[in-house]
Amino acid sequence: MTSHDPTLPVDAVAGDAPAAAPRSAPPPPRPRAPAAVLVLAVLALGFTLWAAQGLVLPVLLAMFFALIGNPIIRVLRRAYVPRFVGALLVIVLGLSTTVLLVEQLVQPATEWIREAPRGIRQFAPKVRDMVKPVHEANQAAQRVARAVGGEQRQVQVVQESGDPYKLLVTTPKLISSVLAVVLLTFFFMVYGENLQKHALALLPTRQQQKLTVDILTSIEREISRYVLTISVINAVVGMVIAGLLIWIDVPPQEALLWGTMAALLNFAPYVGPLIGILTLLVMGFLRFENWMALAPAGIYLVVHTLEGQLITPIVLGRSMRLSPLILILALMVFGWMWGIVGLLLAVPLLVCIKLVLSRLDGMEGWARLLE
Repeated sequence: MTSHDPTLPVDAVAGDAPAAAPRSAPPPPRPRAPAAVLVLAVLALGFTLWAAQGLVLPVLLAMFFALIGNPIIRVLRRAYVPRFVGALLVIVLGLSTTVLLVEQLVQPATEWIREAPRGIRQFAPKVRDMVKPVHEANQAAQRVARAVGGEQRQVQVVQESGDPYKLLVTTPKLISSVLAVVLLTFFFMVYGENLQKHALALLPTRQQQKLTVDILTSIEREISRYVLTISVINAVVGMVIAGLLIWIDVPPQEALLWGTMAALLNFAPYVGPLIGILTLLVMGFLRFENWMALAPAGIYLVVHTLEGQLITPIVLGRSMRLSPLILILALMVFGWMWGIVGLLLAVPLLVCIKLVLSRLDGMEGWARLLE
């Protein structure tokens, strides 16, 4: 047996044994922005979207319409129709449908606008009878206030006269915005795929490119599916409401007007149906007598309840579910920024945000927050 010097380290004796590889230090944690910076960034983004709405809204509307048309273009491409031709067919079909619908709606809408004052005068006695007790209580309170020396202020209503040149200024802007939306929709459908490929080519590695392509493809398909599905559902809701209104003896063109209104308002949950029910309630009191006056609003309520509680959850599934509180907040924010267009785009934009967050690493919690 051989002995070794105890003063020598073991590693020196076993010279042939490889030294243990030193452990690599863990990567430093990614720095996070302070909460105040994030809040300021969100506020700055919101102000920018509000201030630049003349530029942002046409782009968002064009992307929205392109998402509706992309599934149709994919079907046409399977039939060996070029993408350019398919996009042109989708644009022509959409514009033709819109023009035909507007032609059918102009006459009943004009009649309702012209007859609105007379209808309100007819509606006023019914409302007066309903609120008569409240009116009497209000008069009694005013008498008590005068008896104790209260002063009654007179409010002077100043009616602002309309600017005769306002129409000349706003009409060209409206026409240019419509043309911009149509052209952007066409170019998004034709060149959006190539733009995406060129943007992906800027990524450094093939692995990142492949991962990004998979994420973007799945997001685009799911968003297109959602937008197209919800548009079809809302169109069916409008047609069903119009058909039921015709069944209770509402003129066809007028029923088409209310059905179109219901389809558009259905893009804004809670707020849209509430406006629709109140509108049809007034219409029912102006057109019908007795209990039939409640029929139009009742039809709207029943159809919307079936659609919202049964049809849409089954068709879209759990992945598209959104929190009612988040929905209301989104409707308030987008409606404040962009008006009616913001109300119509709030839910599709919120669904897009949720889908994007659910596909990004580390953002799944934020996506669950929206459910």
